[in-house]
Amino acid sequence: MGDGETMMDKTEATERVRPEMKRIAEHRARDRAKAARWDLDVAAFFFAILLIVIILVYQGIGVEVVSPVAATGLAMGWLMGWKKGKQKYERFYDEELLKLELELKCVTPEEQVLKELHET
Repeated sequence: MGDGETMMDKTEATERVRPEMKRIAEHRARDRAKAARWDLDVAAFFFAILLIVIILVYQGIGVEVVSPVAATGLAMGWLMGWKKGKQKYERFYDEELLKLELELKCVTPEEQVLKELHET
């Protein structure tokens, strides 16, 4: 009887924890992906756009040409970061979910002591 109740309690607890684990994994993955969006590649791209704009301005090119170049460069940089963040989110989500599941299966030292006391 004790084993049946324990198995049922574990199943119910797992079913309740699963949505919570997904929400936590989504939050952690989203935070990590936001931070990973703006890496060195994107920063170098923005720096290159800045240099192009500065060169165009010093060459006497009009604002009607420089401003679309700058806007296009900024839009492309933003899209690069967005795409990179989206790709990394999927990977980070899987990693975080796996990490949480492993933490759930892990037995803490206190639980181990209680389990041993209960068995004796």
